[in-house]
Amino acid sequence: MNKKIFGTICGIGAAVCYGTNPLGAQLYDEGMHPGCVLAWRFGLAWLIIAVVMMFRKESLKINRREFGALSALGLLFLASSLTLYVSFQKMAVGVASTILFVYPVLTAGIMALFFKEKITLTTIVSIVLSFLGVMLLYWNPDGTTLSTLGVVLVLISALTYAVYIIVMNKAQLNMSSFKINFYVLIYCALGNLLMALCFEGGFQIPQTAISWFYVGWLAVVPAILALVMMVYAAKYIGSTPTAIMGALEPTTAVLIGIFIFGEAFTTNLAIGIVLIFIAVIIIALKSNKKEKTSLNQKKYGSNNRKYNWK
Repeated sequence: MNKKIFGTICGIGAAVCYGTNPLGAQLYDEGMHPGCVLAWRFGLAWLIIAVVMMFRKESLKINRREFGALSALGLLFLASSLTLYVSFQKMAVGVASTILFVYPVLTAGIMALFFKEKITLTTIVSIVLSFLGVMLLYWNPDGTTLSTLGVVLVLISALTYAVYIIVMNKAQLNMSSFKINFYVLIYCALGNLLMALCFEGGFQIPQTAISWFYVGWLAVVPAILALVMMVYAAKYIGSTPTAIMGALEPTTAVLIGIFIFGEAFTTNLAIGIVLIFIAVIIIALKSNKKEKTSLNQKKYGSNNRKYNWK
């Protein structure tokens, strides 16, 4: 029971921590651009993980197959994070973070289309609900619409993160999460540094104490703390409850948008959030049922007979 309570706390904490990502947009007011903000975030996070691995005395050695998988993961996470942070310049951070939360639905859709998973009614319903949720977020009550480019960028971010999850699952990397993120964050830090140098007019050093605070926050809270707590949550309460608690990610982001960035909370936003949440919960419950069926098949045989009367 204590482990379940601890796992639940970690699940909530991980979602809330990751939901604070939009605070990075505060650095835009300091004159920093998305590539520069993310270069600092991932660079400092990588440094922290490197120190942890040094104390753990964990080997950095990888083989050719692992190098290919880690490179793909690094590039996918780079694309997902950069497109999300650029979208923060085009639209409200709360809305962007809510649209991003369609990634579990996209993951299910990709698995059905490209990995021959059966397309079920729950998958179709989830896709339709998430689509309706995004459409409600796109059109404002006053008849105006969100930035089309901003919405496209967030959807690209969600899509690349969905592919990231699939590659992580299919690669079956036999190493710690610290080691995986050590290599993934190298691509993220260097890729965003290149973005800052080539397309944003140069790499900037934070000039104020508040800038350093937000840089440190991004490196520690939505990266390191969220990662560690997510591992414990999945371990002690399972992937489905952890995924459902993930609904607190966009909720946190919306609250940050309202109270820090002064964004409006509209009826369309409320309904859109609810529709996307329902879609994600349906997918999570479906995944849990499939996972239990797979375990039963492994335990009792492919015919899934629960009892052996012999």
